[in-house]
Amino acid sequence: MTASPDVDDALFWDLAEPIMASGQAEEGELMRSRCLRVNGDFLAMPEYRTGDLVVKLPADRVAELIEQDLGLAFAPAKKVFKEWVQVPGRDEALWSALLDEALAFVG
Repeated sequence: MTASPDVDDALFWDLAEPIMASGQAEEGELMRSRCLRVNGDFLAMPEYRTGDLVVKLPADRVAELIEQDLGLAFAPAKKVFKEWVQVPGRDEALWSALLDEALAFVG
């Protein structure tokens, strides 16, 4: 499931770089894809087909983002992850804010 070379995940890794440099998260692997982890726990990753942000947040926050049409349910292989949301588009401010929320939640 590693991202294909044509997937645009540059924004994700640009936002991840300072998080990793500060020691708040480290690069890891999940579902055979690169991701960010905090103390071994999943934090975020680029979705391997689209490069969209996939981030771990409280279930109520995930539901709110989906209701606001800012996110999609993350359901690889049809299994919905209630604390993960897929955020399409390339909104740097939104992605950055959601990564900060995820750090507070996971960390």
